[in-house]
Amino acid sequence: MELVLERAVVKCGHDGKVVNVARQSWVKVDGSPVLVDDDPEGRSIVGCPNFGATMKPCTKTLKVSKGYRDWIRIDGHRMVGNDLDGLTDGTVPGTVHYGVRDPGQRFVGVTP
Repeated sequence: MELVLERAVVKCGHDGKVVNVARQSWVKVDGSPVLVDDDPEGRSIVGCPNFGATMKPCTKTLKVSKGYRDWIRIDGHRMVGNDLDGLTDGTVPGTVHYGVRDPGQRFVGVTP
């Protein structure tokens, strides 16, 4: 399981792209900051194609349900693993997940 970087590709279930923002900049892998809690939460999603008269595209990530490493921390914040999972604000509410498609690196891994 790899650690997730700011340059990672994180997408909603409809293929919209999550805009990653790292809260810390002092721990990097290959020049890109490692994401920590709660970096994936409340982030913008761009390009979600799920829209229509009764459809709402994914525009924000909600709370992470899986993916924080409890025993690996940066300045007290848990690191994010590539098993990241959470819901978006898109329709149908409570069913559209977001997750990592590419963690942004293949150098640093951790066991679950």
